[in-house]
Amino acid sequence: MTAPEDKSLARFTRYDEWIQQASRLYQIPEPLVRAVIKVESDYDARAVSFAGARGLMQLMPDTAERLQVRDIRDPRENIFGGVRLLRILANAFNGDLELTVAAYNAGEEAVLRFRGIPPYAQTRQYVTKVTGYYRRYRTNHDIVDASLGAP
Repeated sequence: MTAPEDKSLARFTRYDEWIQQASRLYQIPEPLVRAVIKVESDYDARAVSFAGARGLMQLMPDTAERLQVRDIRDPRENIFGGVRLLRILANAFNGDLELTVAAYNAGEEAVLRFRGIPPYAQTRQYVTKVTGYYRRYRTNHDIVDASLGAP
């Protein structure tokens, strides 16, 4: 595992253009994308989890392949792949923020199997962290539309 190592303040704005582009393309609120990146990698594109998830949005290699991400280590491709996954999950869960975030962490199948947020401590903590950052970022960016509904 490679824990986030990039401590420069520039990391929080370094990927702005790609985050904004992916957010617009897939119609996922930019503050949600930022919240996922914050919790997943703390904006360190080199982060690798114990399970093998990689990059800013911590994509698993098989998920990245399914999303047609050619280079999981490329920050732009990682962002676009992760936001594409958020769109797929938001569509699957009718725009429900907590279920979308839980599925991003634990997988769509787990959310369906448990008919809600899975009873995994790690997933429950993840949902709390991501939704907390999302609400904070949404307030800071004065973005009113919190809908994850289908485009």
